[in-house]
Amino acid sequence: MPWSDERVEEIIGLLLRGGVTISAVTVLAGAIWYLAHSGSEPLDYRVFRGEPAGLRSIGGVVRGALDGHDTSLIQLGLLLLIATPVARVAFSIVAFALQRDRAYVVISLIVLVVLLYSLFLYGR
Repeated sequence: MPWSDERVEEIIGLLLRGGVTISAVTVLAGAIWYLAHSGSEPLDYRVFRGEPAGLRSIGGVVRGALDGHDTSLIQLGLLLLIATPVARVAFSIVAFALQRDRAYVVISLIVLVVLLYSLFLYGR
């Protein structure tokens, strides 16, 4: 089956809907888990407590989620939400390459580099 514009748009739509759905389900599962275990604890807003070190890196979030930590599961859902448009751009590069559209491959590569730079390197 050829890579027509309609087919690419359909796959991109599925990718975006799937990414958002998986992200929402992950955040919801983490929120339910959090409320089941910590929902009745009293809150103290007088002292600021930053995020734990395990929630400050992708590896820490994934490890925490695999270990069953509720806040890590919520954070993983948010990371999946952020990864969805990045995956869309990466897929677009492949689709444009299969369509032999060099101009859009180059433009999409530039967009991907800017996205990855802003996610991983900017502000360090």
